[in-house]
Amino acid sequence: MDFMDDSPDGEILDAPVKPGAVRIILADSQAIYRVGIRKVFALEDDLRVVAQADSIENLRAAIERFPTDIVLLEGSLLAGTANVIPDLLRMAPDVKLIVQAVAADENHTVELYRRGVRGIVSRAISPDLLVRCVRRIAAGETWIDNQSVNWVIEAYRAQAAALVSPRTQPRLSPKEMSIITCITQGKRNKEIAFQLGTTEQVIKNYLRKIYDKLGVSDRLELALYCLHNKIIQTDADEEMVAQKVVGR
Repeated sequence: MDFMDDSPDGEILDAPVKPGAVRIILADSQAIYRVGIRKVFALEDDLRVVAQADSIENLRAAIERFPTDIVLLEGSLLAGTANVIPDLLRMAPDVKLIVQAVAADENHTVELYRRGVRGIVSRAISPDLLVRCVRRIAAGETWIDNQSVNWVIEAYRAQAAALVSPRTQPRLSPKEMSIITCITQGKRNKEIAFQLGTTEQVIKNYLRKIYDKLGVSDRLELALYCLHNKIIQTDADEEMVAQKVVGR
């Protein structure tokens, strides 16, 4: 298991993690790829690799041992492991997962986002774009391209149409409704907190409760659910709202 840097002891941090820095675990079966990604992040003052893992088993151990904000996960490690993502998120609910995929696949892409992945990127992504992706996801956004947005929308429509009886609409408080409206307008947690006169942590807590009530896993699914079930009123269509939610 390779938890830390490529030092003789294997467990020596290059430097203490700066307050506010995004803490990252690299989970990849290829050591040379991990070394390359670490060099990319080492150039950024606000990004810090705190651990590495070459398998799902070692990733679980790393998450238990090191406080982490982001896991950058090789998609191939997920092969044949259907429940890995929910399991990891149960272990560390605040961790945000980014999957690196070799090729885009509609069914696989939709399933990853449904299970709670915050972003899917190509293995060939440029260093600058990868850094931007990590920062945006760490800030609470979802990283998703236009094609994937359309795949998710179509999958949600098909799922909703297939329901024999609709879900009983849960009871939402006025503050929860205000937060949902802000989400569909594309506002980030910091902006919502400012508008409602509270803190980002309070907004995060509310969002977890809203997700649980509605049975959704992220901001995009929340927005689509609320549009389809007419929980909120808006003149914007699903694609327009989806683009706002993912920050495009």
